Amino acid sequence: MIEKTGMTGLEATLPSRSRSAIIALAGAFALAAATLPAWGVQAGDEAPPWVGTDAGDQTVTFPDVLNGNPAVMVFWATWCPYCKAFMPYLEPILDDYSDRGVQVIAVNTREDEAEGDPRAYLEDLGFPLMGILEGDAIAADYDVHFIPGLMVVDGSGTVSWRRESTELPPGDELSEFWSAEVRAALDAALASRTGTSPAP
Repeated sequence: MIEKTGMTGLEATLPSRSRSAIIALAGAFALAAATLPAWGVQAGDEAPPWVGTDAGDQTVTFPDVLNGNPAVMVFWATWCPYCKAFMPYLEPILDDYSDRGVQVIAVNTREDEAEGDPRAYLEDLGFPLMGILEGDAIAADYDVHFIPGLMVVDGSGTVSWRRESTELPPGDELSEFWSAEVRAALDAALASRTGTSPAP
């Protein structure tokens, strides 16, 4: 089962075709999201600490791995169509933010539902995100019941943004929206770190 994941706002930087489709559906989605139970870990909460193993068999300890910088956390599986559509959008995010210390931490989970190869999948993506394998326990601590789980954690280890529910199908439209939301959350986290205001 794949989460019906969602939206809270609309970035003006989205292409017009995406903006018009999202605006047309936003009211109905907001009403549906309001009836959903709150996540166990929400924006404003301290991100639970964890220890995992990356694709290079190295131990990763969170939040130490942040080094005081924001990070994007995505919980994914090789079989998930929403994940397949969104994961490539992480590359331009890394291109634009990695020089400010931002990382993408991709926690693999729910691989027991298919026979995928997470290591091969990460290698095929072709960009340097931090892939954490066998992350079911981490996903449980973050109350990730559906995938992709997607959130931004600030440099202090606090969840600053977490995506909500949507009825949109997987594809470019939804991925562009999530990308804009992630960028806005990263801008805010970086501005907070430096004591400045995010760009309008």
